[in-house]
Amino acid sequence: MRIRIDAVDLPGLTRPASADGRTPAYGNLHVAVQRRDRPAELLDPQPGDAASATWTLECTTSATPAGTEVAGPYVQHRLGRRFVYLSWGTVDEAGVFTMFRRAKLMLDVVPADVLAAAAREGLLVGRLGLTDAQGGPLCARVEPPHITWTAAPDPSQTAETPHAPGGQGSS
Repeated sequence: MRIRIDAVDLPGLTRPASADGRTPAYGNLHVAVQRRDRPAELLDPQPGDAASATWTLECTTSATPAGTEVAGPYVQHRLGRRFVYLSWGTVDEAGVFTMFRRAKLMLDVVPADVLAAAAREGLLVGRLGLTDAQGGPLCARVEPPHITWTAAPDPSQTAETPHAPGGQGSS
């Protein structure tokens, strides 16, 4: 199975400091999917002012007594919960990404029937906006209704060219 994250409504390239001074200003914002146990390894960083961003992640599924379990190089597993990290950071002149916040796209709240259908059909699609209520980067735990999960046939399974293993991203 693969997970495709379709993001819209990115917050822009800058974030001003908060009025109370607790949050500093950030510039040249980017967002990317973080690899499990490797916070510095990011999949396809996208600028914060992009019209949209899409990441596709290779995964495996297995049936357990609790339902369908998802694993893969970009699927985090902490305290019994599975999720995908979207890391927000700044990119300096040398191209170095410095993370300052993350959003957790929670997989354990995907409806069981949707997850089972995605395992059968090959693709789990998460659609979300990436700007929070204050106009900044969406952070913290992300669950419905802030993200919509659906199952779909995996178009790569019908392609004539073989699909390379590993995560793949595009915007």
